[in-house]
Amino acid sequence: MFDCMQKLKYIWIAILSVLFIDASLHLISWMEWLNIPSEIKFPVRWLLIFLLGLFSWQRRSLTSSILMCMFLGIELAEWFPQAAIESKVFSDIFLRLIKTIIAPLLFSTLVVGIAGHSDLKQVGRMGWKSILYFEAVTTIALVIGLAAINISQAGVGAELQAGVQQIEKANQLLEQKHTHHVILDIFPENIAKSVADNQILQIVIFSILFGIALAQIKSNRKDRIVQGIEDLSVVMFKFTNLVMYVAPLAVGGAIGYAIATMGYGVLHSLMKLVVTLYVSLFAFIILVLVPIGLLVKLPFKRFIDHITEPLSIAFATASSEAALPKAMENLEKMGIPRKVVAFVLPTGYSFNLDGTTLYLSLAAVFVAQVSGIDLTLTQQIEMCLVLMLTSKGVAGVRGASFLILVGTVASIGLDPQKAFAILAIDAIMDMGRTSVNLIGNCLATYVIAKWENEV
Repeated sequence: MFDCMQKLKYIWIAILSVLFIDASLHLISWMEWLNIPSEIKFPVRWLLIFLLGLFSWQRRSLTSSILMCMFLGIELAEWFPQAAIESKVFSDIFLRLIKTIIAPLLFSTLVVGIAGHSDLKQVGRMGWKSILYFEAVTTIALVIGLAAINISQAGVGAELQAGVQQIEKANQLLEQKHTHHVILDIFPENIAKSVADNQILQIVIFSILFGIALAQIKSNRKDRIVQGIEDLSVVMFKFTNLVMYVAPLAVGGAIGYAIATMGYGVLHSLMKLVVTLYVSLFAFIILVLVPIGLLVKLPFKRFIDHITEPLSIAFATASSEAALPKAMENLEKMGIPRKVVAFVLPTGYSFNLDGTTLYLSLAAVFVAQVSGIDLTLTQQIEMCLVLMLTSKGVAGVRGASFLILVGTVASIGLDPQKAFAILAIDAIMDMGRTSVNLIGNCLATYVIAKWENEV
């Protein structure tokens, strides 16, 4: 056992070393500081893939398999771009399977958590505590986004011109825009429609009401129903484990497709915006999430170990939904009660989008800077107040962040078409903000569990 652990340790050190060399070579080449021939970059990248494959085989690790397939996807995009575009089918299959899991998984875990324990007062407490926490943290995210873009001035002097692809994509998203009512859209009018449209918050509301109604039944009939629904939750977690076998291929397909269709070239003109976003996301984690973790005495190592797999899925697929089932399963393994996980985590997907909220304030000011408009502090605060409302409860809407950005930009008198060019790099920015969304929601789940004395 000791020899095996030592071997894995050496392989991991080798992986980190080769990863550093590989990243350095590609950065030097990409920034055009030095022309690095492919004969050097190619074997280094494949050595990294081999080491990740070896580690994955020895450890039976989903995370290392996902990382290996990420690099395979990058290689496929570089050498066989058309094949990389076609490989997106694996990502689409994975996301479809995940969507089939979400509704029955949320329904079964929430109903059992509420009806099985019959503590209806706790549901109310978790509700107001979650909303209070979500609002506080997302407001801080808005402020950090504003501060970052005002410091970097990424849009000042930049000349952006949306290409044909960006204009077509923007028009497609705008065509499916619908009137969003923050309160009304929380409640389902047809549960089948909510499931079909993947409206997570509406599914949560239906499940809570169903659980409360079931808890009020005082007979053996309730116990039989609860037992049946609990059996369903067990099956759905097994279903999740089966679907996770597709995750590495899905991740490789998603990364390969993004690089093959976007390319690296477009990053040069918008590099300052991308760097500003990622630095501000990192600052948010260090300045906000880490202190919160210290405050609630979060076991950081265990927490990181349990969110690594869902985080790698969220980053590569740029989809929080893709990581939801695995995140729920792993947080429960960490020791957080199922009733807390099932309530807080999916609710956070609509009300606690830290990364997306930060991005929206940053991107809106960026568009103003590109337009040559110097927004006053008062105007920026007003914009934040608009975003605090419009960014809530629309996680299930396709292209929601872009629609909110366009609406916000228009509300402060700017040309919304200026935002179209950002779509060229939206995929790479979406990876970062989706990852922070997941980290923030996993931490929020622990915070509420600690607040309820459940951990």
